[in-house]
Amino acid sequence: MGKIISIANQKGGVGKTTTAVNLAAALGVLEKKVLLIDADPQANATSGLGIDIETVEIGTYQILEHTKKAEEAIMDTDSPNLELIPSHIDLVAIELELVDVERREYMLKEALLPIKSKFDYILIDCAPSLGLLTLNALTASDSVLIPIQCEYFALEGLGKLLNTIKSVQKIHNDQLSIEGLLLTMYDSRLRLSNQVVEEVKKHFNDMVFETIIQRNVRLSEAPSYGESIIKYDATSKGASNYLSLAEEIIKKSN
Repeated sequence: MGKIISIANQKGGVGKTTTAVNLAAALGVLEKKVLLIDADPQANATSGLGIDIETVEIGTYQILEHTKKAEEAIMDTDSPNLELIPSHIDLVAIELELVDVERREYMLKEALLPIKSKFDYILIDCAPSLGLLTLNALTASDSVLIPIQCEYFALEGLGKLLNTIKSVQKIHNDQLSIEGLLLTMYDSRLRLSNQVVEEVKKHFNDMVFETIIQRNVRLSEAPSYGESIIKYDATSKGASNYLSLAEEIIKKSN
């Protein structure tokens, strides 16, 4: 049975999509069968894997509406062992459309049940909000990975996210656990980066991944070529960081 991991943080710009795309690609390279679900109307994970958003006809929107089955929405990618359920700007309307639907928080969970066993890992790239889309992702997931950037406001809003996770555990999904906190955009030359690492590790101890994602130019360039960092530059620091994270997650799963 596959493991479903949401990658969530209501703050934008923390490396959520970068992590979703590159962790998915790294797990694929390590011979795990992976499905990435783009649950963000901005569809950056979709374009980051080289898919033209304008060509998307079936994606997360249709499976949340239950007008299409999840297997109908799955697309191949150029990355080994990695498939994608894409997103589209249409997804922005889903919160309004599901507002009166019974069990609206369970739409994604129900859609994924028939395909869960076909993958080792299903990663969900969440929107930068704590709305119904993210709630659906957390309800469907076994665990949640939280990226935190090594910058001044790193811990701001984290309490709110952890409270949301607690309420999802209490009301919708008592099996949901925290996969880990992932420090991103780390620059060893900056005192602030080192202070944030110390602060987060002091507060959250074992919840923090050993792997830290370093600030890396190649990592920033890769999405503009529609490629993961593994495909764009396998020798880069960014590729090495995400392969290390993938190994850590596999080890933890075992």
